[in-house]
Amino acid sequence: MNTTARFLSLAAVATFASFGAHADEADASQFATQFETNRTRAEVQAEAATVAQTRSIEPAGSRVATYSSTADRAAVRAQAAEAVRTGQIPSGERG
Repeated sequence: MNTTARFLSLAAVATFASFGAHADEADASQFATQFETNRTRAEVQAEAATVAQTRSIEPAGSRVATYSSTADRAAVRAQAAEAVRTGQIPSGERG
């Protein structure tokens, strides 16, 4: 009797709890948003292109310092190779 009562009470609780899962349609229509606009696709694309051109590359809330190097790539490589040879900077897995 105790096992049967426990089984029936669990079945009743599971049935009651499952009602919330079937409250809406399966296509999630409650999240669909309807937009009505009179702008054309070309107008929206032109506005998006303008925003992309005027957008700052600096992340919001960041103070990024830009630096333009005048050094030649070959000169920098030569300096790095010399620093490795003289032991000023480690190379490989030594560190």
